[in-house]
Amino acid sequence: MQRISSAADIRSHEFRLNELHNRRLAAELKERQRVVRFNRPERDLERLRRQNKLFVRDRIEALLDPDTPFLELSTLAANKAYDGEVPGAAQVVGIGIVAGREVIVHADDASVKGGAWYPLSVKKIVRALDIAIENRLPVVHLCDCAGGFLPLQAEFFADRYYAGRIFRNQSILSKMGVPQVAIAMGHCTAGGAYVPALSDYNIIVEGTGAIFLGGPPVVKAATGETVSVEELGGAHMHTSVSGTSDYFASSEMHAIAIARDIVARFNRPTKSSMDRVSPEPPAYDASELYGIIPRDPRVQFDMREIIARLVDGSRFHEYQPRYGESLVCGFARLYGYQIGVIANNGVLFSDSALKGAHFIQLCDKHRTPLLFLQNITGFMVGREYERRGITKDGAKLIMAVSGASVPKFTVVCNGSYGAGTFAMAGRAFDPRFMFTWPQSQISAMGAEQAAGVLTHVKARQLTREGGRLSEQELAAIREPILEEYRERSSAYYATSEIWDDGILDPVDTRNALAIVLSASLNTPIEAPHYGVFRM
Repeated sequence: MQRISSAADIRSHEFRLNELHNRRLAAELKERQRVVRFNRPERDLERLRRQNKLFVRDRIEALLDPDTPFLELSTLAANKAYDGEVPGAAQVVGIGIVAGREVIVHADDASVKGGAWYPLSVKKIVRALDIAIENRLPVVHLCDCAGGFLPLQAEFFADRYYAGRIFRNQSILSKMGVPQVAIAMGHCTAGGAYVPALSDYNIIVEGTGAIFLGGPPVVKAATGETVSVEELGGAHMHTSVSGTSDYFASSEMHAIAIARDIVARFNRPTKSSMDRVSPEPPAYDASELYGIIPRDPRVQFDMREIIARLVDGSRFHEYQPRYGESLVCGFARLYGYQIGVIANNGVLFSDSALKGAHFIQLCDKHRTPLLFLQNITGFMVGREYERRGITKDGAKLIMAVSGASVPKFTVVCNGSYGAGTFAMAGRAFDPRFMFTWPQSQISAMGAEQAAGVLTHVKARQLTREGGRLSEQELAAIREPILEEYRERSSAYYATSEIWDDGILDPVDTRNALAIVLSASLNTPIEAPHYGVFRM
């Protein structure tokens, strides 16, 4: 494979301005993550200490193998919701190593509203279990949940992908033979009680752990019975009377030690066989990504510069470099694994869509995972392009993306708009993992275009009624639309709603991709098969 020859001028004024801008965004991201992870009111931390409970981050640190990476997912979930008062959606989720095994860790954060489940908490847990199912990853649940946040129950209780999906996914994992271990570290109430009950193994901590469908106040209200927490669902009762729990632990650290022993007995998965060589770092420094990503997301740039700073040795075997040039396709290696890379270098035309569809089928045929690097304004529009079949050619690309059996990974590097989002393995197309970069934007169309369309529609309505808008009135309509679009197309809004699996500092992307690529190989890759391609 040829090494990509970078054309980036790292001494140029433009490069320096971009670098300053993107380093500032990366620093802002790190600070936001730090606050979400560790900033809690002292009264909440004091309550945990009084109850002999560890902070959720300390629990996870004790669980994981020392000096191993932990890829936390959706750290900033709910950052734009609930007035910012539910950091991380009161959940911590990530991929880590326990007793030498890759696992998903799911932990309730009892320092936030007692670990109560909000609508986005439920979405985050369901997503964690979807990841476990797709990648056959064992799960360790650290349970400390006060139950659902009842004022918002209509937004998380009854629908298909709401709270019931957590327990359905747990049951499916067990059916698949993917083990789960749960530790009841606090009260596991109502729906939260089913998390340990549906796990293959569970441990309950004496004094703090409890499992019941309704706590003592609910029992009192429902039946008039007066009962203590320990009598109703404590560690002694569940390990010696009901059999709901398997192991009795005298402390949280004791429980974590038992969980690690259990995980150590799990069979190691047989990874899907694929071509791998010794890894090598990229030839170009990843920190140069800061100077390459434009500070104005509307400015196009050569995505080969990004590829050169992600893949082994910056080597890239480009497929059809002279055809469909707005879509860059080719083979590379990431930590030694062969991957297929698809990246946008402009709007999608018919030829680039056809090239992408063909390349996806090549990768699928040869069991080569796909990495999509999004920087896409959408498909080209206009009479001439429709006559040439842009819609049916775009449909071919979407058919190929949807049908590909190999693991897919998506990184939104810059803009992601319109049907281009779909064709480049957006969230709806089941990439195993999807990440965004801090300056990226995702929406049906860009803010300027949306404001133009909606202002034009309003002006036409008034014209039909005999009225006409002044320039000031047009501006008064346009500005709020622009502001809302910018807010709701930002990476922080997307990650708040869990449209992705987290925002990455660009320089961390290579390591994050290596972790999820390894995890994805726990699942056998099916033989390629597709729907009907419109010719």
